[in-house]
Amino acid sequence: MIGLVFKELWGRKRRMAGSLVAVFLGVTFLTGTLVLGDTLAASIDGYVSSAYGDTDVVVRNATRVSDAPWGARGRIDASILDRVRGVEGVAAAEPTIEGSGQLLARDGTVIASRGPRTAGNWKTDPKLNPYRLAEGRAPRAPDEVVIDRMFADEGRLRVGDRTAVLTPEKVPVTVVGISMFGDEEAFGETSFTAFSLEGARRHVAKGADRISGVSVRARDGVDQAELASRVRAVLPAGVQVLTKKAQVEEGMSLVQNGFLRVFRTVLAAFGGVALLVAAFSIHNTFAITMAQRTRESALLRALGAGRRQVVTIVGFEALVTGAAATLAGLAGGLGFAALLRELFLRFRIGIALEGLAVAATTVMIAVPVGLLVTLAAALGPALKASRVPPLAALREVSAEASRPSETRLIVGGVFGAVAVGTVAFGAVTGQTAMAAAGAVVTVVSLVVLGPVAARPAAVLLGGPAARLRGVPGRLARDNAARSPARTAGAATALMIGVGVVTLMTVFLGSLRASLEDGVAGSFKGPIVVDAGTNETGGFATSLVREAAKLPQVGDVAGMGPGSMRVDGAPSTVSVADPSSLRRVLDLDVTQGGLNDAGTFAVSKKAADDNGWRVGTAVGVTFADGASQKLTVGAVYGNTDLTGDYLVPRSVWDAHTRQPLDTRAFVELKPGASVASARQALTALAKPYGAPEVESRDEFVAAQTEEMAGFIGVVYGMLILAIVVALLGIANTLSLAVHERTRELGLLRAVGATRPQIRSMVRWESVIVALFGTGGGLVLGVFLGWGLGAALGNPFAPPLAQVAVIAVVGAAAGALAAIRPARRAARPAILSAIAAP
Repeated sequence: MIGLVFKELWGRKRRMAGSLVAVFLGVTFLTGTLVLGDTLAASIDGYVSSAYGDTDVVVRNATRVSDAPWGARGRIDASILDRVRGVEGVAAAEPTIEGSGQLLARDGTVIASRGPRTAGNWKTDPKLNPYRLAEGRAPRAPDEVVIDRMFADEGRLRVGDRTAVLTPEKVPVTVVGISMFGDEEAFGETSFTAFSLEGARRHVAKGADRISGVSVRARDGVDQAELASRVRAVLPAGVQVLTKKAQVEEGMSLVQNGFLRVFRTVLAAFGGVALLVAAFSIHNTFAITMAQRTRESALLRALGAGRRQVVTIVGFEALVTGAAATLAGLAGGLGFAALLRELFLRFRIGIALEGLAVAATTVMIAVPVGLLVTLAAALGPALKASRVPPLAALREVSAEASRPSETRLIVGGVFGAVAVGTVAFGAVTGQTAMAAAGAVVTVVSLVVLGPVAARPAAVLLGGPAARLRGVPGRLARDNAARSPARTAGAATALMIGVGVVTLMTVFLGSLRASLEDGVAGSFKGPIVVDAGTNETGGFATSLVREAAKLPQVGDVAGMGPGSMRVDGAPSTVSVADPSSLRRVLDLDVTQGGLNDAGTFAVSKKAADDNGWRVGTAVGVTFADGASQKLTVGAVYGNTDLTGDYLVPRSVWDAHTRQPLDTRAFVELKPGASVASARQALTALAKPYGAPEVESRDEFVAAQTEEMAGFIGVVYGMLILAIVVALLGIANTLSLAVHERTRELGLLRAVGATRPQIRSMVRWESVIVALFGTGGGLVLGVFLGWGLGAALGNPFAPPLAQVAVIAVVGAAAGALAAIRPARRAARPAILSAIAAP
């Protein structure tokens, strides 16, 4: 039997090439995405570990006030440093002072960074300092700094240059050194401007006798855990002591359970889509080849082979095919991962993905999945082949049923009704999980109902071809309609690929529309001064006060970010003056009002989740360690600009050394020129790092710019799934051409020309592609609406992009038929008629 399997595979190697390519591409996609996730995890692990240099013990405030992975913490008293230095076993201990610091380029603008913009002290012990000097020297005077190589190059700064750092006040400095983070030009895309210790105390800590933490190096032979225990014994409550190992593990755990988990889930989902599409191509290939080998299977039965042996033969063929393609896919996955790595680096994700990391789990996932997908796809055709009675060897047997069974229609109809009802219920009630479950059932129902819809769809979609192309068009339509299962099998793969692309297009379009509506609905003014949304970036709050004095400006309100614990939970908040904010923004206040500076405002969601209402006293803890009760003064519905919490600046500024605004919303006086106001604001903002002075439309576009980049990455990853589907169509046509060799010869004998044969095959491919593309568009738009509505987003499909998907799908069908069409027209008439 084994010899027979290899003989069959070798004899039909060209027919199996399509399955090999489909499995190869599917495993390549899955492996590539998994390797990219491994690489990102390894890179982040390296960054987290390197961030502490040869530090053995870290001393910090025990209270984390931010919900970000490396959230802000309160500071500790500077006197703790002397206590730590006095502990037996401590070789060196240096303070850490960190805060906001935006380096200005040679032209006076803030050097852009997608990561945090920070400033702090240069650690003099090289073993405790993760940075090293590449040029120049360490800072000595309070107005001297060392800057990252990456941002020195971007700001066109060199050793000896004079520039400034916004902390947020403008601090003139001299660049005395340029640093490297290990072998990297920066810590991801985090800019770090290093002052001397006295400079950091003066400009970052603003003279406060408090520090961010202490880095400790142990003497030779002293265990990290033992030293941590000794240090912990001399420190007061509220101060936390961690070993470097525990600190790194905590950082990686926060990333693994947050960003990295979501990232890897998304990558795995894309890999799953590619494999699902590949599975349909494999299934179609085996279904056609087994239908063509009906007499051969029956002959094996007649010679004594049992049903189990026939299934085993087909299963072993699938196993060999899957093993070869999977092993090749593992190698291909490394190349694909390298391509994805370059793609992500182009979008500047803030982590330098050096090399490729391959975890053992990646291989353990990719190999079994590739094999199982191939076997599962071949199981149906194998079982069907085993049911062929031995007497079928003595006569011609129909290759496949021309009409779907009633059972398929009933089962598919039930699945379809359940799918539509589930998605609609989830959309109306706002239950995302219900809508997602309905999406899965919808795909299942389409698979079941595909052969039912294939015949009428082929007749309908082939109508124009029959009218425009005459006999070749009619034959193409009839060929697509006479084998509904085959047509559906080829089209379903494309349907899923197009459906996922359309789903992402509609969903992200609705998400963007939601953001645009939220911003436009809350702010009606013409101008926004924007420094970006980074928590460690911004401009001094004095800019808003100066802007209010301009003759063109009617009202202006600044808003900045902050972190504090709200009712015990680390939270990100927005900080603003309520009386100014309510004059320029409409936050859809449903209870109370933005009036009382002694209160704070919360979103309706936060109020509902916590059972708060106007007048409720909520405990909060600030980064300086102070705790107090704040009363809920207002509940609002529009969170697009503020998030869930809005804290009055009069409350906030008492607990921070670096008050910042990241945005200023500007209303003009009646009759004031927008162009004149923008010009005046641009000139005013230049000493503050030249934040962008934008129109409202420009501001809204900037908020969705990051999303546009993500959409580009998603499209780049999903395109492979569509390529797999198109290869499936090409493979199906090739097998059909081989099956119809005699038929094609007879057509040539009665007068059909080679161009007409090629035209017939091309139009058949276009009909199949139109069926798959049309079904995918309907699927994607429906599921995009359902998931978007469940999340409360408006239905706003980007029609131009959807139209492009439709055109590309149809055109791709014609491209997929190029090789099969040439092959169909190539054989001589007599040899084609004489073919078995």
